[in-house]
Amino acid sequence: MKYNAAMYLGIEIGGTKLQLGLGDGGGVIHALWRGTVVPGDGADGIRRQITAAIAELLAGAKRDRAELKGVGIGFGGPVDDATRTVIKSHQIEGWDAFPLADWIAELVGVPAVLGNDADVAGLAEALFGAGQGLSPIFYITIGSGIGGGLIINGEIYRGCGVGAAEIGHLWVNCDGIREPLEFFSSGWGMTHQMRYQSGKPNCSAAEIARLATRGDENSQVVLDRAVDQLAEAICHVIALLCPRRIVIGGGVSLMGEKLLFGPLRQKVAERVFRPFAGFYDIVHADLGEEVVVHGALALARQRLLR
Repeated sequence: MKYNAAMYLGIEIGGTKLQLGLGDGGGVIHALWRGTVVPGDGADGIRRQITAAIAELLAGAKRDRAELKGVGIGFGGPVDDATRTVIKSHQIEGWDAFPLADWIAELVGVPAVLGNDADVAGLAEALFGAGQGLSPIFYITIGSGIGGGLIINGEIYRGCGVGAAEIGHLWVNCDGIREPLEFFSSGWGMTHQMRYQSGKPNCSAAEIARLATRGDENSQVVLDRAVDQLAEAICHVIALLCPRRIVIGGGVSLMGEKLLFGPLRQKVAERVFRPFAGFYDIVHADLGEEVVVHGALALARQRLLR
């Protein structure tokens, strides 16, 4: 396969998933490597995986490392733009204060740029996915946790340089219980709520959705609570930022229109700040499991092609 533009390496580092892709940052991944993280192996284990995966990916694509122009990284946790380091991983030990961009740059031999995974996923959706042609875009990923990203005119908004748009850590109040949104509306949060509601210890969000469609009352209560608090948080986002489009991805978004998006739109419409009511919509993300890799490639192209 011939590449007609600069070739970049995009890397997604999550708590359970590791992905690497080759592309020009324009919305097409030419080759992809996907692996599973072993949490018990810590950050050292992931770094060993990355080292081996780069060689496997390039060999499988019949490309040479010398053809790479740069690397973009989407990391599953907060990162510091000034120092190009990981601030913390909430899932994997050994990442705190690690100089990830410099380590990757030395490993590969080309410049590297580092971003938070939700931010770069939002960038991808804004440039190539459900937010294409619109601005601002507010992206929300709902999986084991909840992340957010604000994209303005095709650029990630990073506040003071250590992050922004962290909707999962916005505090909400439900039945007198005040906790971050993740406590109620993330996959982990719904599992916890189901344990409290019904005594079932390890009921995943997907299983809660299946039970709810069968009329299980406990599952319906948990799901309604999750959607209700998500709607509350989104109303705050709209009041503060007035985004043109809210794009929702992640595993929990696969609950679909009937269980998630329909009720969510209705609840937001009932509570939204009235002057902004006609200026937003809420849609499902387009780019699937490769969204962070797309965003990492696009970030590399944006930052390193200049």
